[in-house]
Amino acid sequence: MNEISKSSMRRSKPSYFFSILGVASLLILIGVFGWLVINGSKLERYFRSNVQVQVYLKDDMSAEDADKLLEAIKAKPYTVSAVPISKAEAKKKYMEEGNESWEGVLDENPLKRSVDFNLKPEYVNKDSLNIIVEELSQVANVDDVKYPRDVVVNLEDTVKKVGWVLLGIVALLGALVLILIDNTIKLAMFSNRFLIKTMQMVGATRWFISKPFDIKAVVNGLISALIAIAVLVLLIIGVESWLPAIKVLRDFTLLGILFVGIIVIGIVITFISTHRSVTKYLKMKLDDLY
Repeated sequence: MNEISKSSMRRSKPSYFFSILGVASLLILIGVFGWLVINGSKLERYFRSNVQVQVYLKDDMSAEDADKLLEAIKAKPYTVSAVPISKAEAKKKYMEEGNESWEGVLDENPLKRSVDFNLKPEYVNKDSLNIIVEELSQVANVDDVKYPRDVVVNLEDTVKKVGWVLLGIVALLGALVLILIDNTIKLAMFSNRFLIKTMQMVGATRWFISKPFDIKAVVNGLISALIAIAVLVLLIIGVESWLPAIKVLRDFTLLGILFVGIIVIGIVITFISTHRSVTKYLKMKLDDLY
């Protein structure tokens, strides 16, 4: 029976070859989508971390009180970094934004001192920002607290819409990949249906018949996953060479999780599809195999 099993593997090599390529192609599709999701998530966090809140100080606020406020803001759990902005620095930023100078019209700098700070991404939403603004507005000698409201609102709306779209794509892609991989494996196993039935007819147990096919399925799934990962690595390197700016979004931890996921998906789906096919042919009558 071992000879029959080994002979089956030799005769089914061409089918397995195309099966491996087919599964690898589908895993590449999963990998590309996963990589886009990872970069999209990192890009969202990047935009959120660049949202800045300005705490404008009254002119009569002392330097000592301004320093205390700066240290208090730095100590807040929502703060990433905070810097004091003097009236001169505020004027410089104002002019760098392309605004016209007021010199010759006003004698004094009308801009106020401020403490500018960046938030942790999880705090960049309307509810959290409203609480932060209300809290800081109650501090003595704070004139006003502002942040780019339109940017935050648009970012939240965009993230929600993209999230629903991605959820739909994931559901559709997952269903298609499962169906296509299952059909690819079934096609590869079709050429072995008579061998499977013959082994059963000469007294081989189901476990003995399915074992070599299951082992081959695990190996083929691993090979498919490794091919997919190699192609993905080359693709990522190529895209990053073409668009060097996206290198800042690279996250080796998330990429590692993605690659492990591809390996698991490749092995599990290939194994399940192969085992189901073997079981199906074992249950069929000989006449039904034609």
